[in-house]
Amino acid sequence: MRVALGMDHGGMTIKESILDAIRELGHEALDLGAYELDPVDDYPDFAVLVGEAVQSGRAERGIAVCGSGVGVTMAANKLRGIRACLCHDTYSAAQGVTHDDMNVLCLGGRIIGPELAKALVRAYLTAEFDGGERFRRRVNKVNALD
Repeated sequence: MRVALGMDHGGMTIKESILDAIRELGHEALDLGAYELDPVDDYPDFAVLVGEAVQSGRAERGIAVCGSGVGVTMAANKLRGIRACLCHDTYSAAQGVTHDDMNVLCLGGRIIGPELAKALVRAYLTAEFDGGERFRRRVNKVNALD
């Protein structure tokens, strides 16, 4: 699977851990930046890059990171077809996919450390959408809000 990764300066402390987790699972990372620490970069720019990569099919899933994770979540969810969720526990990171077909995981680089980031990425990328009728019905209702 190809996973789009984008973050502003607030996510740089966990970037390498996220990339490691993606690669350790045998997936390909599409690194959309930031490539260097720039304290004046803006989280919406990176959330849009991740969301557009998922929308276009260049990536099957995405991960967006800012300082708290809140900003990238709000920005990514503005894009049609993106179901982005802020998850700082492994249960939500997996269930967001299993029940809600989440396609962008959002994280807060100032909230979690490198090891939890890896665990969250593993939970997210190993989960698969259940596809059951009740889950499809609910996702269809969410998608109709676009």
